[in-house]
Amino acid sequence: MRKKEELRLKRHKRIRMKMAGTPEKPRLVVHRSLKNLEAQVLDDTAGLVLFSLSTKDKGLKEKFSCAGNLRSSVLFGELFAQKAKEKGISKVIFDRAGYLYHGRIRSFADALRKGGMEF
Repeated sequence: MRKKEELRLKRHKRIRMKMAGTPEKPRLVVHRSLKNLEAQVLDDTAGLVLFSLSTKDKGLKEKFSCAGNLRSSVLFGELFAQKAKEKGISKVIFDRAGYLYHGRIRSFADALRKGGMEF
């Protein structure tokens, strides 16, 4: 593993000790790669994934010309918020997974708030 990724995982572990998702307020975890974004909503008390979505999913893949840029993260955030609302999820704890709150992570979070998610 590269040094940068090791440091991110160390930050993520430190953050995870302080937060946990509950059935009322589940944890929304974001994973960022060079070309894609993935997000899932977790209930840590039961150990369940309540909802998951990725830019690699069949229905979404056509909507993105390149899923590794700011515009696509905004679109993905709006779609994620809409589908999470349909599942009855509106309040979450945002877990940035050790990534800096900058760039695609920030635009994804802003799009979630715009879509009606509260955190």
